[in-house]
Amino acid sequence: MWYSDKAPTIVRKYSKSILRYFKVGSHLGLTINPYQGCHHRCGYCYATYKWSPDFYDKIYGKINAPEILESELNKLKNTSILPVMISSATDAYQYAEAKFGITKRCIEVLQQYQIPFYVFTKSSLIERDLELFRNYNDNCFIVWSITTIDEKIKRIIEPGTPPTSRVFDTIRKFIDSGIRCCINIDPIVPFITDGEEHIGSIVDNCQQLGLRCISGSVLRLRHDIWIRIREILELFGISWAIREYERIYGFQEPFHHENNLSANRTYTDKVINNLKDEISKTNISFGFNQLIEQITQLRQAYAISLKQCKISEYV
Repeated sequence: MWYSDKAPTIVRKYSKSILRYFKVGSHLGLTINPYQGCHHRCGYCYATYKWSPDFYDKIYGKINAPEILESELNKLKNTSILPVMISSATDAYQYAEAKFGITKRCIEVLQQYQIPFYVFTKSSLIERDLELFRNYNDNCFIVWSITTIDEKIKRIIEPGTPPTSRVFDTIRKFIDSGIRCCINIDPIVPFITDGEEHIGSIVDNCQQLGLRCISGSVLRLRHDIWIRIREILELFGISWAIREYERIYGFQEPFHHENNLSANRTYTDKVINNLKDEISKTNISFGFNQLIEQITQLRQAYAISLKQCKISEYV
């Protein structure tokens, strides 16, 4: 069950590895997930796989992650490192970070090694580390995941996240500090957050903030995700949309897909083209691949050096 008014249990965990490769389409990169599980309780979350049945209710802090990261980077000395994404399967700045500070320590390690990185987050807690990013702004950027600015919708689909207005206040501080920031409208949830006015309001707020780029994509479905989305549709009183999901995703109940299923091309093109049309009215660009390329090129000027390491700081 994704929706609960009970706080999750936060526990310590020791990991054997922390740097992992990931591939999305043609993009290959490295990722760090300092936590397993997430306090944000997003009903559409893609990270709720079978291997993590207590994803919403138990948060594991990988307390030895900074030491493991430093060890893995030492093994990759004199190697060109792809930009590191923080993080792909949780929010590195969820509330557990206030308790453990694992993400901050991992970022300090990446900076010591001159590794480029970018952070995906929904949180305002990242504001705590503003100076850390300001001192490294040529080699990093932040991607803020925003699905809606409607708090009534937000409290249902992602009840553990901070108010969007609070997140926008944090984004403004980062932009004012010269840190590159992007918005990722992901996922766009059919019949809940896919309306032209809904998407337009997010783009308008981004323009007012002075953001450089916006990306977005349509919700993908999997068996466990559909169970939650179907319940969300019923909570919003739009049970009729269940049949529409069957149409645009091309399935019939019962839904058994274990892999992510995308919406059909007609629906996806309509939604994404609407997003691009809204962006075209501004000076904002679509996507953030250019920022990844920029920090990748900067990295080519460096070589990992053991002289930059300070292992004792993390022992």
